[in-house]
Amino acid sequence: MAEFDSVAIVGVGLIGGSIGQALRERKLAREVVGIGRQERNLRTAEKLGAIDRGTTVLAEGVAQAEIVVICTPVDTVAQLIVATAAACPARTIISDVGSTKEAIVTTAEAALASRRNGPWFVGSHPLAGDHRRGVGFSRGDLFERRKVIVTSTDTSHRAAVMNIVQFWQNLGAAVVEMGPAEHDDALAVISHLPHLVASALAYSTPKELLPLAASGWRDTTRIAGGDPALWRAIVAANRQHVLDALVRFDEALAVIREALEQGDDEQLFGFLERAKWVKSSRDALGD
Repeated sequence: MAEFDSVAIVGVGLIGGSIGQALRERKLAREVVGIGRQERNLRTAEKLGAIDRGTTVLAEGVAQAEIVVICTPVDTVAQLIVATAAACPARTIISDVGSTKEAIVTTAEAALASRRNGPWFVGSHPLAGDHRRGVGFSRGDLFERRKVIVTSTDTSHRAAVMNIVQFWQNLGAAVVEMGPAEHDDALAVISHLPHLVASALAYSTPKELLPLAASGWRDTTRIAGGDPALWRAIVAANRQHVLDALVRFDEALAVIREALEQGDDEQLFGFLERAKWVKSSRDALGD
C-alpha cells in the first residue's frame, strides 16, 4: 500500500533520481513527480524509472504533493523552499538533501514562520552519494543502511519531523537527528575538509608524475573528481566551519613537519599509529 499519493522531487540528479527509484521500487508513492529545468533530463529520468512524470513548472509539480524533496545545489535550496511553499498545499512537508544546513534552515523557518498550519519545512541530508553526477548514476538502493541526518530545531513541527524521519527510514536509511549548526560543524570535518584535502593533493601533483600515480594516489584523490561548481557552493555555504576544520588539519600537518624537521622518528611513528587507530576504529563500525 502506497504511503503517499504524490511525492515531488525538485532536481532529478543522482540523489533525486535515487529517491524516486527507491520510492517506486518500494511502492511507497502512487506518483513520483520530477521537477527540473531540462526536458531531456526529465525524459531520461522517466525511462530509468526514477519518476512517473516530469515537468519544468514548479507550481505544477508540487500542486498535489504531500512531500517535496529539494535536491538542487545548496545555493539554490532556500529560494526553492520559499517558491514551493507558495505553490503547494498547506498539508505539504518540504525537505531537502543539502550538505549544509544552518543558512537553509534559518531562511526556511523565517519564511514559513507565519504559516503555522503548513506547509512545513524539515531539513535533511543523506550521507550517501557518488562523486559522479546525474540521474544516470542513480539507484534505488543508494540509501540502504546509510545514515541520513534530519536537522530539526526547537521550532520544528514535530509531526512533520517524524514524517520525514519515517520517509527516510522507509527508503532503508538510519536516521540521526541533530541541530543545523551541529550538522554543519560535523560535515565540515567528515565531508567538506576531505574533499579539499583530496583536491589539494591532486592540485599539487606535478603533471609529469601522473603516469606513475598508482592506487594510493587514485584512492586518496577519488573525491576530487566531484563537480567544482557544486563543491564551491558547498564550501562557501559552510565557510566558517570549514575554516575551523582547516585549523585542526593544519595542526596535524604541523606535527608531521616538526617530526621530520627534528628527525624525531618516534613522534612520527606515534602520529601514524594514532591515525591508523582512528581509521581502524571507523572501519570496525561498518557502514
